Amino acid sequence: MSERPTIIVTGCSSGIGAYCARALKSDGWRVFATVRRPEDQEELEQEGIETFLMDYTRPETIAALVEAVMALSGGRIDALFNNGAYGQAGAVEDLPTEALRLQLETNVIGWHDLTRRVIPAMRARGGGRIVQCSSILGLVPYRWRGAYNASKSALEALSLTLRMELAGSGIEVSLIEPGPIMSKFTANAITYVERFIDLKNSVHRAEYEKQLKRLRGESKPARGKLGPEAVYHVLKHALTSRRPRPHYVVTRPAKQGVLLKKLLPAALFYRIMGRLG
Repeated sequence: MSERPTIIVTGCSSGIGAYCARALKSDGWRVFATVRRPEDQEELEQEGIETFLMDYTRPETIAALVEAVMALSGGRIDALFNNGAYGQAGAVEDLPTEALRLQLETNVIGWHDLTRRVIPAMRARGGGRIVQCSSILGLVPYRWRGAYNASKSALEALSLTLRMELAGSGIEVSLIEPGPIMSKFTANAITYVERFIDLKNSVHRAEYEKQLKRLRGESKPARGKLGPEAVYHVLKHALTSRRPRPHYVVTRPAKQGVLLKKLLPAALFYRIMGRLG
């Protein structure tokens, strides 16, 4: 049986997940990481991180992950960091229902499935931590990201409700809402844009050309972008503090967006947001 605290971290192929998995291991956690590709699994395992193939859109892989972790840890799951996700870009009117369904299946339904499966183990031990890597776009909307906005808004509501319902159980739920973070996230988004959006025949064609140029790194990077260590800084607090917060907003642009939403009249705020991007 593991004597070290155990944590499941999803989406560890790169970016936030990969960084946090390695940092947690260095800090003494027993990390069970998930990826979707065998080559990413091999790389992490060479570093001594126990790694599993899991896809949020395939429930059988979620079930297999939890079963394996329970067996390896002697039934001990101290924490879960839901992180694996992608961002579907495209105007809402151009968004096929199939694309929206896949976005929600990956970013919400799969997370819910995994979360429900670990709660019984946490209840059996009298406590645990569930940390959801949401996004500032779950709190503040952004043009051309309707599907992703919707997935993160749904995650916010679901997680905060869960937090209230688990009060007194010893299980704490927190949300991390990053703004721009250095990762492959935006590059991966191009794949889904080209897969689902009819770029040539859209009334937003010119805007898409501008957006794709930015996603490909051909224009100036987002202001205030931080490295994944900024997320790990608050993740540690959410995992170890006696009183973890419900929200951890990360990066200056994200904090500015939340503040402006509080201070400005709604019509003015959304008019300003509509000019961004």
